[in-house]
Amino acid sequence: MTHGVFQVPAAKNEPIKDYAPGSPERSSLKAKLAELSGQELEVPLIIGGQEVRTGNLGRMVMPHDHGHCLGSFHKAGSDEVKAAIDAAEQARPEWDAMPWQDRAAIFLRAAEMLATTHRDVVNASTMLNQSKTVYQAEIDSACELIDFYRYNVAFAQELYQSQPASSAGCWNRIEHRPLDGFVFAVTPFNFTSIAGNLPTAPALLGNTSIWKPASTSVYSNWFVMKLLMDAGMPPGVINFVPGSGAQVGDPVVADSRLAGIHFTGSTATFQSIWKSIGENIANYGQYPRLVGETGGKDFVFAHASADFEGLATALIRGAFEYQGQKCSAASRAYIPRSLWPDLKQRLADEINKIEMGDIADFRNFMGAVIDQASFDNLKQAIEAAKADSCCTIIAGGECDDSQGWFVSPTVVEVSDPMHTMMKTEYFGPLLGIYVYDDAKYSETLGLCDRTAEYALTGAIFGDDRAAVLEAVKALRYTAGNFYINDKPTGAVVGQQPFGGSRASGTNDKAGSVLNLLRWTSQRTMKETFVPPTTWDYPFMGAE
Repeated sequence: MTHGVFQVPAAKNEPIKDYAPGSPERSSLKAKLAELSGQELEVPLIIGGQEVRTGNLGRMVMPHDHGHCLGSFHKAGSDEVKAAIDAAEQARPEWDAMPWQDRAAIFLRAAEMLATTHRDVVNASTMLNQSKTVYQAEIDSACELIDFYRYNVAFAQELYQSQPASSAGCWNRIEHRPLDGFVFAVTPFNFTSIAGNLPTAPALLGNTSIWKPASTSVYSNWFVMKLLMDAGMPPGVINFVPGSGAQVGDPVVADSRLAGIHFTGSTATFQSIWKSIGENIANYGQYPRLVGETGGKDFVFAHASADFEGLATALIRGAFEYQGQKCSAASRAYIPRSLWPDLKQRLADEINKIEMGDIADFRNFMGAVIDQASFDNLKQAIEAAKADSCCTIIAGGECDDSQGWFVSPTVVEVSDPMHTMMKTEYFGPLLGIYVYDDAKYSETLGLCDRTAEYALTGAIFGDDRAAVLEAVKALRYTAGNFYINDKPTGAVVGQQPFGGSRASGTNDKAGSVLNLLRWTSQRTMKETFVPPTTWDYPFMGAE
């Protein structure tokens, strides 16, 4: 065995490539997009390192061209889930026993491979499968996932180095053990980086994982799974198990060996999982760790002193980048009446310039929403707003699913601050705006705090420092990630640890040591070098 006090390479955020016309990265990625578009892929399950095919197939399509099939994926049933759990449990002792620096090396290698040899295929598959523009894919499936793998290794070293003090004659130490069972990772469609992080963050600490990707992102997630295998991930450590939520989730939650759930998805789904675990709590070998990042109804709140140009840009980017399908996306805004006439015109003018369409055309700012269900939900909300006397469509409002699931960037002014447009998470390019009287700034801050059940991200815009400070205090519990004079999206690993509370999740801060701490179970050890040999104490002596 190799001995040493090892220092991992210093973690640095991956530089974002700009894919400018004529650049080599643009040409290379365009070629990969054409290559993947011209073939159909059949994605198997990976259980214990082996490909498994069930014959129960789901389709993988391009949201911006839903008639274009990227391939099919095999869905797991209860038998495959049990086999995956058995494989994870079988792999756990050897993976746990592997020196931490060797586990770390696998993820550092995966990060380097993603930065170089695998960058195009992971980015291209994310663009095609999730209808992301080149920039949105680059900051997600390349840069953020690279950052997760590099920073998580640095955070693991930080965690392991945290040790207690020792008094004379003894040595106190803490062992950071993995959990006593397997971890179930349930990942979303909207961020390939989150999909790549949820099963691997626990694995870095010595846990084994069952990974259930979202059915609408199996295609890109498959290429991440291949990346991990190419980087040297041992069989059984991460088991790739696509399938329906119930067919995969129910047997997992029923298994006594469940040690934790790493989840990103809807609030309703996470609450259902939590309820099921509570009902089964006596059947588990340990209390499962529940880590979840769920919904959001994220706000931008402007004071009358706000920088006009910065505010307009933040609303457009924050609400409409990646079609508003970010849990951090701006979906409600509070605008002072003094700013509204000019801002209303600016939003209408700028939104009319936005191009959406095939993401292979790099001139487009937006692609399509993820699937028919999302399209139908957004169309219904927009049609309801058009028919509602409390609502005024300021921009957008068009929906077209003839070729792809396209919903135009839409801004709706509401006269009622408690309107559903200001409370409901639609997860699409739909921004509700309430215009308040400048003199009611403090009162409207209170409305913002009380309106939605979520507390994920939020932003305050203002140049008046006293007003900004008032908002920081008044909105203290409304967002786990809070921005001053910036849009509420774009958290960077190692810089803005991400997560929210209330109905937005457990706020365990992905992209920090705080998240990794949840995947360990500590054992404190005290070693006394010369133990006492008599039972009595000096105070017991004769007077």
